[in-house]
Order: sequence, then C-alpha cells, then structure tokens
Amino acid sequence: MDILVTGGTVFASRYTAEYFAKNGHNVFVLNRGSRPQPTGVTPIIADRHDLSNKLRGRHFDAVVDVTAYNADDVNDLLDGLDSFDSYIFISSSAVYPETLPQPFKETDKCGENSIWGKYGTDKISAENSLFSRVPEAYVLRPPYLCGPMNNLHREAFVYECAEQDREFYLPKHGEMKLQFFHIGDLCRVIEAILQQKPEQHILNVGYETPVTVREWAELCYRVVGRTPRFEYVTDDIPQRSYFPFYDYEYVLDVKAMNALINRLTPLEDSLRQSYEWFRNNRNSIVRKPLKVFIDRELRKEKP
Repeated sequence: MDILVTGGTVFASRYTAEYFAKNGHNVFVLNRGSRPQPTGVTPIIADRHDLSNKLRGRHFDAVVDVTAYNADDVNDLLDGLDSFDSYIFISSSAVYPETLPQPFKETDKCGENSIWGKYGTDKISAENSLFSRVPEAYVLRPPYLCGPMNNLHREAFVYECAEQDREFYLPKHGEMKLQFFHIGDLCRVIEAILQQKPEQHILNVGYETPVTVREWAELCYRVVGRTPRFEYVTDDIPQRSYFPFYDYEYVLDVKAMNALINRLTPLEDSLRQSYEWFRNNRNSIVRKPLKVFIDRELRKEKP
C-alpha cells in the first residue's frame, strides 16, 4: 500500500510511519522538515495548511492523520489531497464529557470535557469536519498512549526517579486509575481497519482494564530494576505540580476494538520497550519541573 502519515517525526506519528514501512508498505510522511525523518519513508516537505500542489497527482491507498487537532487541520489537508481510498484519523478520548456514565461508549454524545477544554472540543470539530466530507472515514479515540518513542514526561519522569532511587510521590492513596494503550497496538488496529474495513467507523481503543497509579509506578520502577518507596500527597497540593497526570480517571469501552485485534501487548512489556528507547534518547524528552517542585515543596530540600 501507498500510505500517507501526517507528521512522522515525534512519538505516535513517527512510530506509525516506521511501523508500516517495516511491514512492507510504501510510506510517505508529510511534515515541515524541521526534525529528523523516520527510517524507510519518503518525506513530503510541506505545511498541511499551505500544501499548494505538493500532493497533486498522487494517489494514496490510505491516509493516516495522526497530527490533526482541529477542523482547519482536517480541511486544509483534504483540500490539498488529490485522491485516496481510506482515511483514518487519530482523535482522542477527550471528546467525551466527564459527566457521562462510564465506560464511555462510541455512541455517547460528545461534548466539552472540563479537564481537557479546548483540546477536546477542537478534536470534536475535527471529527465532524472529517465525516462531513469523508463519511466513510474512520476515527480512533485512544486514552493515554505509551510505548517506545514517547517523548512526554510521563513514564520518563518515573524512570528518572527510579534510576536515582528517589521516593515516588503519588496523589492521595495511589488508587486513581488510568487507561493506557500501546502505540504498537494502535498501529495494529489501523492495519486491521485497512484489511477488514469494519462497519463501525468510530472506535475507542485501549487496554480493557485500567491500572491504578500505584500499579503503574510499580511497573515503571520494575523495568528499571528498582522497587519504589511511595509517599502520598494530599489533595490540597495541585497534582500536576508533582505528578504527570491530571486528577481525572475514566474508562473507555473497547469491545469493538477487541473484535478487530487480540493479544494486546502487556503493559509491562510496553513500559519495558519504552524504557529501552528512553535510555538512548534522553535528550528527546520534553521535561517538566516536577522534581524541582517535589524537592522544594514536598521534600523541603534547600537549593
């Protein structure tokens, strides 16, 4: 297949591009050329908002849009495309209002989520614009993605704490639940959609069972070869100042996804792959001053 992947230089889009290239597809990546390109692909250097004739005269068997965040992103790409067979858009679980009953189902009405705000409503507008122009498109709604190439300061933050044998600070009693999904399994879902063309065009994706933040941190320490010592933080201290996730838990219904693929990558294996990548790509992490806050406000260490 000739597959166009938007982005291709960071985490989800880079992994996706390299995944399909390694699996024998002819992969093109659309980006502005400001970062190193993935392996085994053909770069198309352009801004999706100013494509001119960059995509004219090309046919793609599939467009995998990993980097659209709003309606303009979708519309400008569609305006620049010439012809394609399938369009798969990576949206977000942020499209579900937190007030809905859980687990969130694909048939639930989308709306503003107070945690995610504009990010979520922009994703809704992107989905709506896409379906208005490409009714047969597919939309995937993942929870938190994990795995190799993850440059966000989430697992990486825990790995750093584990390597330094630091105590780890958890919100409240460590019982908040998080739902994750391995980036490689996301690619397998995309692959299954292209092969099977399921009738359902909106799919929640993710591990069926969430984990507590304590379990998640324990797994992160384990892949580093350490055992954590936990400290628990009361809810009067802003959680995002010392912990990489919001004070918000939710669960997606992933039954439809389970009908497409099976044997998901165990979370521990995903974190182990993530750590191996992290060890060789430390400078790629977009760090936040979590340890600075911990040392100043929680450990009460002097500068």
